Amino acid sequence: MHRNSRLGTILLLCLVGLVAAGCSSNDADVANGPATNPFLSAALYGITHFDPSQSDSTPYGPPKGTHRVSPEDFPIVCGGPVNIITLASTNPSYMWGVGTDRVAYIRSSGGQWVEEARIDAPAYMSPTLGPIAPEDHLRIGAMELEGMTSTDLNTVLSESYGQAYNLRIMNSSYSAVDNDNVLYANYGNGVYAFALVNPNDPSAGIAVVRSIADIRSIQGAIVEGVRLFGLSMTYDGRLLVAFSNGLAAIDRSLDPATAQFIAFGAGETVYNSIAVDENNGVYIATDKFMHKLVWTGTTLSTLEADGAWISAYDAPTDAVPPMIKFGLGTGSTPTLMGFGTDPDKLVVITDGCKQMKLVAFWRDAIPEGFVQKPGTASRRIAGQIQVTCGFSPVPEWIQSEQSVVVNGYGAFVVNNIPENAATYDIANANKILGVAAMGPMYAPPTGAQRFAWDPVADEWISVWARSDVSSTSMVPIHSRLGSMALVNGYTAADGWEVTGMDWTTGTTVHRTIFGHKTFGNGAYAILQYLNNGDLLFNSFVGPYRVSY
Repeated sequence: MHRNSRLGTILLLCLVGLVAAGCSSNDADVANGPATNPFLSAALYGITHFDPSQSDSTPYGPPKGTHRVSPEDFPIVCGGPVNIITLASTNPSYMWGVGTDRVAYIRSSGGQWVEEARIDAPAYMSPTLGPIAPEDHLRIGAMELEGMTSTDLNTVLSESYGQAYNLRIMNSSYSAVDNDNVLYANYGNGVYAFALVNPNDPSAGIAVVRSIADIRSIQGAIVEGVRLFGLSMTYDGRLLVAFSNGLAAIDRSLDPATAQFIAFGAGETVYNSIAVDENNGVYIATDKFMHKLVWTGTTLSTLEADGAWISAYDAPTDAVPPMIKFGLGTGSTPTLMGFGTDPDKLVVITDGCKQMKLVAFWRDAIPEGFVQKPGTASRRIAGQIQVTCGFSPVPEWIQSEQSVVVNGYGAFVVNNIPENAATYDIANANKILGVAAMGPMYAPPTGAQRFAWDPVADEWISVWARSDVSSTSMVPIHSRLGSMALVNGYTAADGWEVTGMDWTTGTTVHRTIFGHKTFGNGAYAILQYLNNGDLLFNSFVGPYRVSY
């Protein structure tokens, strides 16, 4: 479409639906959203980051106001350390619990939270890492860590989780459930398909029904140091596997003969997962480039003729994060923005600079007449903006390990690196130790900012910023019901909490205060809410359900 025609179309859409579409602020909750993938168990929570676009936006949310709760008062399904997400089953009365040490099947109907079945993680990165007893999880969850040293904490975690406990974080970072109620997750170097032994009687247990013990083998040769970083699914049911060095597509039978693997360039490394659009465009970022590949139905393609592309973004090699964030480049799983009749279709990440920027790439064809913007690494970049989180002066580090939260043309990001991080004695320590200690033992990171994309001017606008809000390591989310951005952080006065900020103004409108015990630490996980407004908190030691 010619650029002038495109502008005319945008202006007409804004005039027709100014209030409903939110063109005055470019970010209102709109009817358009990611298409439902029919091969996932559900439109919501069938995959990590909630949906194939990786939006982190849910229709549910908590009541406003301040709520002090005691986590021990609520039912928990023990697991971990680190429990990324609790996934939707095809049976709405149940959910799948995925942790670094186990898979569980949980009855959730009628306000319940009861483990019906569990299976220990079938593979570990070290033979010393075995199953963890629920009482060990509960003991860690009940601990208050203030006053401890990093040596003290490392001893406690080693005694509970094994000397090589840091390797557990390699398990089940991203997972998905298909429309046959089969859960796909990685443990060690393997990919496993889990299913109920008897779908009519979940208490009969969970079994591994298919597996590839070392999926690196589908690359032709096993390259040491290669890691699994993400799982997703195409809209025709093909499983996508992100490796640190490339991307694979494989049939859900996990038959190695069906696998196709695309290696990225020498020196490129992936640290996050994948977004997928309804046309099977697959978006994945390395520490140097943003990639779009396309699953054609038969081939995983990197051809421009099929709609694939590659774009550089700013990712300096000297921006080595001291803690929380993994590796160089973006800390974001790519997030899609713009659907249906929305005029701009984008994919967004944060970049790899110490003081990160929010970056939007044209998802499909670059609009005719679009001129590359000054300071951008590629004409593919629709726009980028500096993230300040309201700090003045801006600290050395503003960086995130989290994907960009998207609702409509609104975006929300957080800072995960504390000020003076390089002086902490846990700088560059193992990640599980770091996320356990951050907050109660060391001053936590602060900073959050909300942006809006302007599809007329093709640029980002800062809507509000908060330099005082703590978000340590948990994935923030957006609640459409409450119109708020929600984070998990720590304050010395109240300990761990979930903080909800008004999506339009940034004002704090919700607090769930857990107190100082580790039960309130969401360590790398993601916040979730259920359809009755209950909080599903994926804590360091297992998911529990909070009723307000």
